[in-house]
Amino acid sequence: MAQFLFEIFCEEIPARMQERAEGDLKRLMSERLKEAGLNWDSLDAFSGPRRLGLVIEGLPHKTADVREERKGPRTDAPEKALEGFMRGAGIDSLDQCKIEEGKKGSFYIAVIEKPGRETAQVIAEAVPEIIKSFPWPKSMKFGEGDRAQRWVRPLRSLICLLDGQVIDTEVFGITSGKTTDGHRVHGSGPFEVSDFADYEAKLRANGVILRRDERKQLVLDGARRVCEDAGLELIEDQGLLEEVTGLVEHPAPILGDMDPDFLDLPPEVIALTMKTHQKYFAVRDPKSGKLTSKFVVLANQDAPDGGKAIAAGNARVLSARLSDARHFWDLDRKTGLEAMAPELSKVTFHEKLGTVADKVERVAKLARELAPVVGADADMAETAARLAKADLVSQMVYEFPELQGAMGRYYALDAGLDPQIADAIKDHYKPQGPSDAVPTAPVSAAVALADKLDTLVGFWAIDEKPTGSKDPFALRRAALGVIRILLDGNYRPELWAVLLNARSRIDVRGASVPSDTVEMAAQEAGRALFNDLLAFFADRLKVHLKDEGVKYDVIDAVFALGDDDLVRVTKKARALQAFMNSDDGQALLQGYRRAANILAAEEKKGFDLASARAEAVSGSDADKDAALMIAIAKTADAAEERALIAAIEGADEVASVALDKEDFEGAMSALSQLREPVDAFFEAVVVNDKDDMVRRNRLLLLSRIRAAADQVADFSRLEG
Repeated sequence: MAQFLFEIFCEEIPARMQERAEGDLKRLMSERLKEAGLNWDSLDAFSGPRRLGLVIEGLPHKTADVREERKGPRTDAPEKALEGFMRGAGIDSLDQCKIEEGKKGSFYIAVIEKPGRETAQVIAEAVPEIIKSFPWPKSMKFGEGDRAQRWVRPLRSLICLLDGQVIDTEVFGITSGKTTDGHRVHGSGPFEVSDFADYEAKLRANGVILRRDERKQLVLDGARRVCEDAGLELIEDQGLLEEVTGLVEHPAPILGDMDPDFLDLPPEVIALTMKTHQKYFAVRDPKSGKLTSKFVVLANQDAPDGGKAIAAGNARVLSARLSDARHFWDLDRKTGLEAMAPELSKVTFHEKLGTVADKVERVAKLARELAPVVGADADMAETAARLAKADLVSQMVYEFPELQGAMGRYYALDAGLDPQIADAIKDHYKPQGPSDAVPTAPVSAAVALADKLDTLVGFWAIDEKPTGSKDPFALRRAALGVIRILLDGNYRPELWAVLLNARSRIDVRGASVPSDTVEMAAQEAGRALFNDLLAFFADRLKVHLKDEGVKYDVIDAVFALGDDDLVRVTKKARALQAFMNSDDGQALLQGYRRAANILAAEEKKGFDLASARAEAVSGSDADKDAALMIAIAKTADAAEERALIAAIEGADEVASVALDKEDFEGAMSALSQLREPVDAFFEAVVVNDKDDMVRRNRLLLLSRIRAAADQVADFSRLEG
């Protein structure tokens, strides 16, 4: 078995592309080798600023020989048929076939033998194909003629070794070999390698840490260390860590010092300026938790002076960047948040949904409506909603879009607005992901809910819903945000009314509806939108509750009753899942299915449940369900039948009271009492009795089993 070492050495690969490139290289090489019939023991890819490659262990030296027998036409078949058979089998003469006798005569059998190919030959053909078709997000063209390249950056050399021997191949005029280069500063020049172990060791000796995970750990450990040595604490940032890891081959963290006068800027501005423009880590004082005037820069070499010159140079560059930030900060505060808000009328939210100002107007009204539901002051909620998007036209957010909301909070506080309003401006975008916090302050919750619900209703109104993996407007995230806010705060709006009101405010651009049917059309559109959106919320709730072990079918069963209270639906789904995890739950489900199947079969034969029920309770002025059970009991001649009637009456009453109190565990407990009576009934009683009245009443009894369960959830949707 052989080892294959492959390296593409080139100019600096953008850091953000490296990790994906590793996966693409592994995938493309794997596909080519599998197509050739090759297997291997392990395959690992690596990447860095100037190299991308992989190592494969356990490759055979050649592919397996293939022998195939292909049955052809009869020996007396027409000449044209025989010629077609030979072409398809890739043979030149029928002499290359054997003849096989069968019941229908003699047939030609082509024996096709394909000798295995050398693995080196397979790889030599695969390498140019892979490089030329590599799916870089962006690539560049270099050179002219036969040596013209289209690659992320200019290629310099290729290593292509199978068990230490060079596989001869060529791409863009560059021939493969066994030579590479080390670090630009710490390397001693080009060197040859014999295998992967030799390659990695020589790279290390020449100042290059090959493996991404090792470089990442060195970056993190080194950055922490230089901060700790100064009595400070690194502000860790996973995204920045990943990017910096792709920028350096020889990580050397250095603690720099910026002008402390800039600390009067918002800390988010300082940290983001460091991260976005300079790839620096911010540093804080562990005692106060506040940002300090220090930063960590990752050099790509060991500096002779310990990094003093590098730190000083980077501090000068950072000061220039922060001076720009201060300019934006001063301009925005001079303008003021309230003066920014009208400018939103010049910003398009969506061509069919109007401007951001149009959205703000809708959100403000919706936030006022939701304020009592979440316990917020309605005036504050409306004011916060009207200002929540204003910072989108600020100089600072134009420069740093990531600061939307955060800058609005600072500008609101600077204008002397209530801190609750300022916090709502910042937090109304939350939660933006599963790990993001949910806004808990009432005003913040009202604006966050209003913003997300308006977005969902708006895009549903113009039929721009998520499809498959595509969700360009982040509507799944918005729905999950609504669910998390409602559940965390135990907020229970009348979702039907909220969505209908939100839909009535949306003026879809380009839609034409006759004036005399506007109100009717809006009502119908609202109902259809509500049903579809409720199903969408059900799908998102499935995702949210998945980690709790609540299954999809359980949520479907609860939502099938049409409840729009997501808090109640969630509580009921949790209780139902716990019940279905028990033996009682599974046994009742089986009894339910048996009853439902018998009823369905009889209904196909013409049994009309509604007519049978009306006939059974005819003339009764009492409660119809109670009257029905009395009528059923009149023909009950088996002890098991009478026991089931009594059990249903008892369970039905207890479950109904428990459901009214939202005691879902109590309702499930009541249903569990039906398990034994249902089992005993089906064991002892024949439903399809010869007596028509007895048969009718027993079928009605089965309908009561179904109804008792269905008041909790639609048991027909449970998979068990």
